[in-house]
Amino acid sequence: QVQLVESGGGLVQPGGSLRLSCAASGSIFRSYPVYWYRQAPGKQRELVATISHGGSTNYVDSVKGRFIISRDNAKNTAYLQMNSLKPEDTARYYCNHVGIWGQGTQVTVSS
Repeated sequence: QVQLVESGGGLVQPGGSLRLSCAASGSIFRSYPVYWYRQAPGKQRELVATISHGGSTNYVDSVKGRFIISRDNAKNTAYLQMNSLKPEDTARYYCNHVGIWGQGTQVTVSS
């Protein structure tokens, strides 16, 4: 059974950085894409970034140039490096892999 565990969230000032991790177990991790989503209070869940099994990446326009998605197949882990954070990036961030969701990690950007 696939399980995903996100970590790395927290409170950060505008302009700061965080790196989120998504650790997978019970999956042939290297063979499938990984997705990072976020959901702010009162808003729909939004796809933020995607990384294919081969390493190709895609981003929503609002994070292009600031966020970087990556993966380490040897560690069964995906990452989301978030730079130049803005208050509007405040949300709970979730990873998704083979249709499974993690529990999410909260990111709050505030001074």
